[in-house]
Amino acid sequence: MRAAMFHAYGPPEVLTQVELPTPVPRADQLLIRVHATTVTSAECGMRRGEPMWGRVLIGLRRPRKGVRVLGLEFAGEVAAVGPAARQFRAGDRVFGFTGFGAGANAEYKCLSERASVTMMPANVTYAQAAATVDGFTTAWYFLRDLADVQAGQKVLIIGASGSIGTYAVQLAKQLGAVVHGVCSGRNVKLIESLGTDRVFDYTVEDFTASGERYDAVFDTVGRSSFARCRPVLAPRGCYLPTTGLVNTALAVRTAVTGGPRVRTGMSVRKHVALATLREQLSQDRLRIVIDRSYPMAEIVEAHRHVDSGHKTGNVVITVVDG
Repeated sequence: MRAAMFHAYGPPEVLTQVELPTPVPRADQLLIRVHATTVTSAECGMRRGEPMWGRVLIGLRRPRKGVRVLGLEFAGEVAAVGPAARQFRAGDRVFGFTGFGAGANAEYKCLSERASVTMMPANVTYAQAAATVDGFTTAWYFLRDLADVQAGQKVLIIGASGSIGTYAVQLAKQLGAVVHGVCSGRNVKLIESLGTDRVFDYTVEDFTASGERYDAVFDTVGRSSFARCRPVLAPRGCYLPTTGLVNTALAVRTAVTGGPRVRTGMSVRKHVALATLREQLSQDRLRIVIDRSYPMAEIVEAHRHVDSGHKTGNVVITVVDG
């Protein structure tokens, strides 16, 4: 099978197209023929070996064997099932999240049927389904599970035009919040169209000088800090960062000191959020923002684009046509 692999940390050019044996599903595994996957900022960081502490998981000097094929979110078709699989059968259209093992930048991927995988709604394409998984489920985890956003509260989304941010805006509005977003000027109209009540163009405006106070500030891109955002947080507001060991320590400290809090963490198993995502997609309640789509043969170009920091929404990789 075709796959995109990297053996050393570095720029997009470390990715190469290779032929690998097609895996065989064992026990309760599904053999998924991947039709579409994505390139995320998280994967580009993995490719670069950043942040350095992340190498404890993926390999200190070079990527360990199990993560040399990237690809976290996927949509495809079940090609075969293991002897103990009961929930799916060959021919099912599925989508989901591979977890830390990655591996969706390939024609085939084996996953346990208990992994973060579910049936695709009939009304979305493979490309659309793949472009929803990580962004929506991450937004769900931070806004619902960590912040417990309630109707009438005020939420600020930093990085509102990104793959997480575009879903965070929509989810916060569904929860009944007043939603403000931070993005570049070229994306203001897009974010307004997703339902924001106010948008800050970070190239000309400083949201910390706005006089606003928020019940939750969700930094989807790691370009802010608790210290910078604290002045705009309500007395019991929470700052929600997606990255940073410092923020983990701050979460522990602010949990006991009172006042604004830092809430962080990551849920790798996404079953509950996936069920909600599937329902929302089937009801056409979500707008899926796809910036660009590349064939897998051009995955290096896709990584260059994501590395540029100028993508809007999601970057999709088409592995199998159709």
